[in-house]
Amino acid sequence: MPKSSIWKKLLALVLAFGPGIFAIGYTIGTGSVTSMIGAGSTYEMQLLWVLLLSCVFSGLLMYAYGNFALVTGETALFAFKKHLKWGKLIAILIILGISFGQWNSLMGILGISANIIYEIFLIYYPGLVNAKYETVLAIAIAVIIVFYGLLLVGKYAFFEKILVIFVTIMGLSFIISLFMVYPLPLEVVKGLVPTIPKVEGGQMMVAAFVGTTMAAATFLSRPLFVKGKGWTIKNRNQQKKDAIIAASLVFFISASVMAVACGALFHQGQPVTKVLDMVNTLEPVAGKFALTLFFFGTLSAGLSSIFPCLLIAPILLADYQSGELDTNSKQFRVITAIACFFALIVPVYGANPIEMQILSQVFNVFVLPLVILGIILLINSKKLMAQYKAGLLLNIGLFAALFFSCVISYNGIVALLDYF
Repeated sequence: MPKSSIWKKLLALVLAFGPGIFAIGYTIGTGSVTSMIGAGSTYEMQLLWVLLLSCVFSGLLMYAYGNFALVTGETALFAFKKHLKWGKLIAILIILGISFGQWNSLMGILGISANIIYEIFLIYYPGLVNAKYETVLAIAIAVIIVFYGLLLVGKYAFFEKILVIFVTIMGLSFIISLFMVYPLPLEVVKGLVPTIPKVEGGQMMVAAFVGTTMAAATFLSRPLFVKGKGWTIKNRNQQKKDAIIAASLVFFISASVMAVACGALFHQGQPVTKVLDMVNTLEPVAGKFALTLFFFGTLSAGLSSIFPCLLIAPILLADYQSGELDTNSKQFRVITAIACFFALIVPVYGANPIEMQILSQVFNVFVLPLVILGIILLINSKKLMAQYKAGLLLNIGLFAALFFSCVISYNGIVALLDYF
């Protein structure tokens, strides 16, 4: 078999990903990388169980929301508003909560990505060390202008292909780094036993973990992406497979990051508070090659999240109004432009993007119970779903997810009260 055709087949396989690629690009951003590294370097693999449960529930919710869209042809918030008793209020609370969390996240992501690009430049141009603030700000402005430009010309297929490239680089970088620095098997097994680290910041970390892995926006936007893909009721099996693959990949990539941090940093007694600390600490243990890979992985994680974060507010608003997303509308251009300006706050003030990231992940948790309750009510409606109404197993899974999200939200409130 000629070499070029193997590459063509591989590329075709990667590009054949469905809406799940948005879930991966959105879920694994610098926020989750920061949370995983913070957890791995501070608490070993103790929080692996939180990650596993979050990913199982995420798969279920993606499947439930996707299925609802295929059967009814309706999107999430539009259906909440139309079919549920308090639907209008629930939908507005969800839009406000998620947009707030995501725009906060965007500030951190842009701050971290600009810092990483600056560090790469610094290797080749050491003179930039005296102009750090100006360089980081210039990079942040350039990055956000490029992404805004791409948003204005792009279509679903185009976003999907760019995300696929970033997500693939990210996944491979982290998984290869894992083979160079890995935790002990016993630590991995112990991490699957549910415990909350009894230390300062432990509860906050658990809430941030769930906020970043069970991202409400991933589920709410699923119907729009399923429709954007052109799928119909005939694609139910494909949609199910897509949800399972996306949730599994999120677990494996996130667990690799946590394991690398545990293997390289926890055993050195070096917890991490900045992404760049982490890179400097990794170097002596993992060498230059693993370091460069991890750099690119983290950068790709950031860049793969900028699109979904910019898209989320207009997506939710369009969903609420009509169930259709028009990327050529004035509303779309104005909201994404506001988000771009918002994103520059951390780089302009030179603030610590890491704290911003972990806090914004905690805020994401509070919307989750509403998002899960809404879909439980919708997919159990005989009138809407006819013979495709949710079965017993799916309901058990979703009610378990609802209980889990309420416990974690309570944890998040306690953690935030302690923080402030």
